[in-house]
Amino acid sequence: MSEVRWWPATQGDVFSLRIRELRTEQLGRRLDILIAGCGRGGRIDLERVETRVTGIDEDLPVLRAALEHRADLDARFLGDLRDAPLLPRTFDVVHAAFLLERVRHTELVLDRMVNALRPGGLLLIRMRDRASAYGFCDRLLPGWFRRLLWPRFAPEGTVGPLPAIYEQVASREGIHSYCLMRGLMIAEDYSGTSGPALRGPHARLARVACKAVARLSGDRLPATRDEITLVIRKPQNHFARLI
Repeated sequence: MSEVRWWPATQGDVFSLRIRELRTEQLGRRLDILIAGCGRGGRIDLERVETRVTGIDEDLPVLRAALEHRADLDARFLGDLRDAPLLPRTFDVVHAAFLLERVRHTELVLDRMVNALRPGGLLLIRMRDRASAYGFCDRLLPGWFRRLLWPRFAPEGTVGPLPAIYEQVASREGIHSYCLMRGLMIAEDYSGTSGPALRGPHARLARVACKAVARLSGDRLPATRDEITLVIRKPQNHFARLI
């Protein structure tokens, strides 16, 4: 595994910068990009970069409604992500924003996305950390209660509430183990705070709840971060253990 750059928080638009660097490596040819979790948003600044963008997500009413306002996708698929039409070595970049914590069979979905990456391609991940106070509260609350609280706590216009599954891979330890087993190289690893309830009308109350969980857990579930951002590269080496 390559040396990992650890920063306390995402600084600037890291994903857009890495995509531009990849385009330079590819001598300026068109990049094929997969947006996994396109219904929630997760737009990337791709100005001055020639791309073909495909979006995939689960087929949920709230996601279908959000997709109606997206004009930046050249193709899209809504349905079971285990059955998404992803051909091997089709994409230069896979961008998965806040998807892994809300889907079941997460490793299988990840395997399909990695398989769809070309050698040397980038897997760009943002996800909510199950091993944080915010992630603990999100996955602990019953679905009906989350639906009740969502319009009161989430910023206006935020897509949701979406399922809160949080399988083991939706954590720093889990995703690092996954990459190690698949021969993927984590180049950059960032922590941040971006939970919707921490930015909504009752952000102070949400912060108090997270601090209480952190204190009760002996800080094993920190309240100071809830997001993980990763830049992961699929090796060029054909003898590496790849999907």
